Amino acid sequence: MEHIDSVVTQRFEVRSGRLCQFCQESDPGFAERPALDQMVGNRKSTASAHLTENGYVRHRVLELNQFVARRPITAPDGSSRRGKVAAGR
Repeated sequence: MEHIDSVVTQRFEVRSGRLCQFCQESDPGFAERPALDQMVGNRKSTASAHLTENGYVRHRVLELNQFVARRPITAPDGSSRRGKVAAGR
């Protein structure tokens, strides 16, 4: 790719696509992402709808962070199952 001007490789034209609503709401650094990493190719704001691999990965990381941030699941006796797993029980 040495023969292709770097300015030309940075230019992209995307006729259909929109910003990922999930990433836009969840990622404080969303505005700093390259434009193609922000976009999804269909109406669903899912990781697999992202136009680039970096967009997909960043979306998945945001989903995983939200999953981890949820409160631990508690058993009927009030103890935390997450604590038992971590303790090796």
